[in-house]
Amino acid sequence: MVVTTSQVLTIAHRGASAYAPENTLSSLRTAVELGCDLAEVDVQRTRDGVLVLAHDAELGRTTGRNRRISDVTYRDLQRLDAGSWFSPVYAGERIPTLEQALDVLGGTGTGLLLEVKHPARYPGITADVARALHDHEGRVVVQSFDHDVMRDFARLGTGRRVGLLGHPPVRRLRALSRWAAYVNPRHRRATAEYVDAVHDAGMSSFVWTVDRDPDIRRALDLRVDGVISNRPDAVTRALADRLVPAL
Repeated sequence: MVVTTSQVLTIAHRGASAYAPENTLSSLRTAVELGCDLAEVDVQRTRDGVLVLAHDAELGRTTGRNRRISDVTYRDLQRLDAGSWFSPVYAGERIPTLEQALDVLGGTGTGLLLEVKHPARYPGITADVARALHDHEGRVVVQSFDHDVMRDFARLGTGRRVGLLGHPPVRRLRALSRWAAYVNPRHRRATAEYVDAVHDAGMSSFVWTVDRDPDIRRALDLRVDGVISNRPDAVTRALADRLVPAL
């Protein structure tokens, strides 16, 4: 899909992670089934250089193996069960590669919001990600809390598909807009004034991670461009409610 800002985008956090184990192909397929505009996932790199989807630097929470992703090979990673912690229904779910994620989303209408996790742990990961995304122009936004890493990513010629996680000062927004297209703050820190400032600088804003119905309604009141949620269907319902005229 081509990422635009003509509507409020519904974005599935770590895939639709309220309904399937996070950062797995099942969670991505669920995001597609729910009609999400984007699926947000996290990318890291194995010891042998394979880009994989995972949020934590260590594997313990989702696989029961307390090892760092950067210390294991992709082959070793594929022996781990990344689904049983969530539900027995997902027993045997594997940690997917970025390439597999792109394949699952290809042709579906659901794009990818990709966070580069722990970039200091993975020298050169920006170039690795850029190569992986070479044939997926317009389908992916790449974001990170490390704004220097994102500036380097933008310099690799990837266009304006760069997002900045966090809450950079208003005075810096105009300068950041020279190479970034999105500023994505935590929803509790976002205000209408801040979102307006992001827009005035020529960028868009997605807020995260918004799960409670009152918080979703508040996020929409801020005039954001996208809402990142573990419950993306709740965002879809809230948007639909706003289209129904009051009686």
